[in-house]
Amino acid sequence: MGWTVRDIPDLKGRTAVVTGANSGLGFVTARELARRGARVVLACHSQQRGQAALERLLDEVPEARAELKLLDLADLASVRSFAADWGERRLDLLINNAGLMAVPHARTADGFEMQFGVNHLGHFALTGLLVHRLLASPGARVVTVSSLLHLLANIDLDDLNSQRRYRRWVAYGRSKTANLLFTHELARRLRGRQVVAAAVHPGYADTALHTRGARLAGSAWQERLAALGSRLLAAPPEIGATPSLYAATAPRVSPDSFTGPSVLGARTLRGGPGGPWRAPWTRNDVTAARLWHASEELTGVYWDALKSAD
Repeated sequence: MGWTVRDIPDLKGRTAVVTGANSGLGFVTARELARRGARVVLACHSQQRGQAALERLLDEVPEARAELKLLDLADLASVRSFAADWGERRLDLLINNAGLMAVPHARTADGFEMQFGVNHLGHFALTGLLVHRLLASPGARVVTVSSLLHLLANIDLDDLNSQRRYRRWVAYGRSKTANLLFTHELARRLRGRQVVAAAVHPGYADTALHTRGARLAGSAWQERLAALGSRLLAAPPEIGATPSLYAATAPRVSPDSFTGPSVLGARTLRGGPGGPWRAPWTRNDVTAARLWHASEELTGVYWDALKSAD
């Protein structure tokens, strides 16, 4: 039998931030961390949905220590406000879970292509603004949720915001490749420190992520097809969140590891979390460094706490 949530160790005294914790994988991740004693912050875009998620979590885990804080990853002012409000509080686990998939073309508040802006740049900035708190907690971890669909596209360093041409699935693949390149470079910069940067993919999990893009595009038949596929083939969120929970809490998780379902099958995660195939371009040192520097320039977050590793 492989690793399961029952193997999560006692997390009392640990503090976790989970982005996009109002539903799906993020909610399950936050709930299970809280169930093991961690103090959990649900970092959510919507006050209404976030409050509903917090109430649901407290109903399912009455002893949980959990709170809601607003965070809009599509607005760097919101990211900075979240980090400033965090202050000098302890931080042990940062789960970069929130994301968009295959949505119609749009721009963030700062003018970035929406999927690249939310999935990568928002989390890049958030992690950079909180990294000093992670460095102060030996054994801290940064877990970033990527996807096997990073295989759709390598990053285009000359067109990070898809200005030449926007194809929503290609843009999604690029943003998920960016997640892996970010993890690769962050792991390099953290070398010799007691913080682990790891990436995960959830497999095909039944969440609202699959239908949102079609709904925003106004395609009813695509939305129905996505909903049907999720119902028939996708694993429940409890299974999809397992790789994130493993990367956040299991012993001996390697820096720059990529954890996902060891065997992909209909509604199964046989064998527990394992090491899925990863595109070679996501381990390219030169590309990862160039994306890092471009991300610093775009966000204005320069990671001073890790400057000595540059």
